[in-house]
Amino acid sequence: MPLLDVRNLTTRFHTRNGVVHAVEDVSFSVEAGQTLGIVGESGSGKSVTCYSLLGLIPQPPGRIHSGTAMFDGIDLLKATGKQLRKIRGKRVSMIFQDPMTSLNPFMRVREQLTEPLELHEGLSGKAALDRAIQSLAEVGIAEPETRINSYPHEFSGGMRQRVMIAMALITRPELLICDEPTTALDVTVQKQVLDLIRERQRTLGTAVIFITHDLAVVSEVCDYVNVMYAGRIVESAPKAELFARPLHAYTRSLLKSIPAIHKKGEELYTIPGLPPDLAHPPAGCAFRPRNTLGKAELCLTEQRPPLADKGSKHLVQDCPGCLAR
Repeated sequence: MPLLDVRNLTTRFHTRNGVVHAVEDVSFSVEAGQTLGIVGESGSGKSVTCYSLLGLIPQPPGRIHSGTAMFDGIDLLKATGKQLRKIRGKRVSMIFQDPMTSLNPFMRVREQLTEPLELHEGLSGKAALDRAIQSLAEVGIAEPETRINSYPHEFSGGMRQRVMIAMALITRPELLICDEPTTALDVTVQKQVLDLIRERQRTLGTAVIFITHDLAVVSEVCDYVNVMYAGRIVESAPKAELFARPLHAYTRSLLKSIPAIHKKGEELYTIPGLPPDLAHPPAGCAFRPRNTLGKAELCLTEQRPPLADKGSKHLVQDCPGCLAR
């Protein structure tokens, strides 16, 4: 039985300019100890999917229209505020994209690290402080006994992200959601952060959902991958299967856009155009106007293509134009 099982999640934002179909009919599951990658361009619905699970969508304008998200017998989408507060930060934690806006600049790191322990485990005083110092040491921050009294602005970007990881893991959660945690970091620090997350995952047995637009990161850390476009999953497969046999034109376009696969001096491939306006989603295949690796003339125009099972746990949107080569 999966640790988290999401079925037919649909989240929309009701704005003055119309209804934005941010996430439509998304389904996936995560096993204990597994790392699931959710990849796609900005605006594809990756973060909204995970924010919906934790009740972090502002309502209004956001609204979860349908779906279930079962976590240990509790439907997170229908849970009360009290139920979510017991789960969020204790059993399910999140590392946000920008640690400078996620950490409170007016509070020392010690208060921000001990707060989850006070709320969820009833620890206080020296017991909570010792645990917080230990958590900083575990994420590789030197002199944690001193640095725990610092403010966020006294840390570098990489160190702030380590503090965020320590805060997310201090209650030993069963599921960790990472929302592009390495986007603002240089390559060296990025690798350190990824290694740290994997090491802590091995130690604690935590399941991880890794949200990113970087397929190089996906290839390094994920076991299973969901590719999202225009609020829907267009392809889903084990990592090795996806990289060896990408089927959808969008997945193939993302892989072809990786700079490292181009020869020196060769023009970098880019996906033309822009993602569709989700306030006015297309009736048919959303990728049709940008499809250069398939046959756009064969793409569906009257209905959104359904997910089809291609074997080996490989699902893909069944659009003739996007599957053509």
